[in-house]
Amino acid sequence: MNVASPDVASAKRSIQAIRAARLFDGDESVDGDPTVVVEDGRIVSVRHDGAVPSGAELVDLGDATLLPGLIDAHVHLAFDASADPVGALAARDDAQVLEGMRAAARTMLAAGVTTVRDLGDRGYLGLRLREEFAHDPAAGPHLLTAGPPITVTRGHCWYLGGEADGVEGVREAVRAHAERGVDVIKIMASGGELTPGTHSHLSQYGVDELRAAVAEAHRLGLPITAHAHGGQAVADAVEAGVDSVEHCSFFTEDGVEARPEIIERIARSGVVVSATLGVIPGGAVPPRIAARMAALTDLLGQIRRAGVTIVCGTDAGIGPPKPHDVLPHAVGMLVRMLGWPPADALRAVTSLPARLCRVDHRKGRLAPGMDADILAVAGDPLADPAALFDVRAVFRLGHRVR
Repeated sequence: MNVASPDVASAKRSIQAIRAARLFDGDESVDGDPTVVVEDGRIVSVRHDGAVPSGAELVDLGDATLLPGLIDAHVHLAFDASADPVGALAARDDAQVLEGMRAAARTMLAAGVTTVRDLGDRGYLGLRLREEFAHDPAAGPHLLTAGPPITVTRGHCWYLGGEADGVEGVREAVRAHAERGVDVIKIMASGGELTPGTHSHLSQYGVDELRAAVAEAHRLGLPITAHAHGGQAVADAVEAGVDSVEHCSFFTEDGVEARPEIIERIARSGVVVSATLGVIPGGAVPPRIAARMAALTDLLGQIRRAGVTIVCGTDAGIGPPKPHDVLPHAVGMLVRMLGWPPADALRAVTSLPARLCRVDHRKGRLAPGMDADILAVAGDPLADPAALFDVRAVFRLGHRVR
């Protein structure tokens, strides 16, 4: 039996003490002189006395705030955030798409987004990227992937490869995704804006198909989320028992019509709403969406007042207003446009999406036993969310990547 010598064992041991002026732990601001002690990629303690353990490397970030690495609950790494992301994707082979996905992931990590839920790639390419990042944490965020979203024949995002029709077809598609090793099932309950021939306000699947998808996903131990814009699609997804609803925008053919009884059902059921937020300043939102922004803002306020848990999912990659590092803008939108307290907005990109994504035992908080995915920003994002744009350091499993 080969036993490493004490010198070799100690050489492999890595302890850091990361100190800053302030700390938000994913739930609340923590007073004191915060220092996060990290050993071999995990947080072992959060100290408030300024003391540094013997043998630890001190990383003193000065007048900065430490917070958990951000979590974007809805992105598309395969889309390039161009004016024609679907056409650009179709023009690239898998090797080119993967390289673009790597670049997008690096951009997100540099902005402090350390966990990413990719809700639609082509041909399960995200699984290959997930494996790469698992072996080299400094190369990209922790990646959770859905593979190609399940959609009807020629339905929304059919070109990603997830077409399935009818109850048995949907069940088979969920099984096939599970066999490939996805982290989450995504099903397109309604049409969408990126696919000609589909309509956001119209349903693609009925409640029977959605129930079948939910039952099969849960039987296989997987969460399931539904893309749902139209009110009926939202209602059917909630009735079917999905874990979360993407967008939840209650679109009609030419506007937004909130349905209070459905919102109340969402609140009673515990379904999480992954709200589509985040646009870069000056980003040209499509006219159809721009015309509905005031109504969508009011809708999200109704959903919040009903007690529904809301997390941020940016839909990053789908067009120029949504580059892959757009998530910090979503926090600002929640505070400025919707009047959320900054702490609630920060929870919507840290601890709450960690719970939704079933990684809250590892991600979303700065606490003993959690992964050392840490963002440090200048200033205080609890006073001004714009502080999130002044990144001082990003750590991924203790590796400093910026």
